[in-house]
Amino acid sequence: MSRDLILALNPRMQFTRIAVYRMNSPVFLKKINHKEEEIGEFDCFCDQTEVRAKIILAELKANDIPLDEIKIIIGRGGLLKPVKSGVYRVNDKMRKDLSDCVYGNDVVNLSGLLADSIAAQIDGASAFVADPVVVDELEDIARITGRPEFKKRSIFHALDQKTSARKYAQSIYKKYEELNLIIAHLGGGISIGAHQKGKVVDSNQAYDGDGPFSPIRSGSLPMGEMIQMCFSGKYTEEELMKMQTGEGGLYAYFKTHSGFAVCKMRDAGDQKAAEVLSAMAYQVAKSIGAMFPVFGSEAVDGIIITGGMAKDETFVREIRTRVEKIAPVTVYPGAEVLGALSHYGRMIERGETEILDYE
Repeated sequence: MSRDLILALNPRMQFTRIAVYRMNSPVFLKKINHKEEEIGEFDCFCDQTEVRAKIILAELKANDIPLDEIKIIIGRGGLLKPVKSGVYRVNDKMRKDLSDCVYGNDVVNLSGLLADSIAAQIDGASAFVADPVVVDELEDIARITGRPEFKKRSIFHALDQKTSARKYAQSIYKKYEELNLIIAHLGGGISIGAHQKGKVVDSNQAYDGDGPFSPIRSGSLPMGEMIQMCFSGKYTEEELMKMQTGEGGLYAYFKTHSGFAVCKMRDAGDQKAAEVLSAMAYQVAKSIGAMFPVFGSEAVDGIIITGGMAKDETFVREIRTRVEKIAPVTVYPGAEVLGALSHYGRMIERGETEILDYE
């Protein structure tokens, strides 16, 4: 028996994408849609772990995937303390921080928890996460805010952004570490990163802070009005947090977590959908432009647009026309998450990457 299968996991709000790879080849790909009655009863995403793990294992068995040949289970890293880029084994400390939502409650926390839960049910399998969303390479100047009580945190789509950066560098026969890039990941959340010679030296705080609104997040809001809302007595802290992340952005206008559903509304002639999507594209373009001064006197070699919303040509065109004067624009539609995770999995198998400890 050859034990060389890699299981990659990418849980999202209403579904989980899974892929099984042998070497460079995918042998099974599946988007598992979750019914509201399966996951809707849980207040915390981490509480969905066992339900989703059971569904994933059942799906693998139903499709004749030999579980005893799975060696590595790997997911995106969740909301953890700031870490450097790389691969981390899921350990007790990571499991506790994700389960207790120490740094935030988000569906991305399920990645490490699912990998760990499934690995515990397969003899000899090990659980890992790669390039967590809290990879921190910020310049010190980027951390300073207008109040000494607050420091900017690095929370962005590290895995997809760095994978896209390396893919672009390879396409032009350069090294990632030689390039200056601005990368916009357009997913349920939207993050814009300034990649200077292989490090993300600045980005918007995509999870619960500044930047463009997105399909599920409100982005930057008028602070004065937000403070007044907090003290109005009309909302609980939990309700206000949901307004910011989970039920903000397009969801607040159209009551759907799907950006594609809103794009379909626009294409069908819905003027409100067209107006709000244009505003979102406008804010993305502004955030891309805001990263231009980060590089000082150095030129920007390219702008990369990636993520699920990058599949919508109309939305991307509205961004491109505003920013292409800064640098050439390259679009990688969709997210590279599962492929990137499998690549890290292969490096783990071959001993080509250091396994870092989360402490």
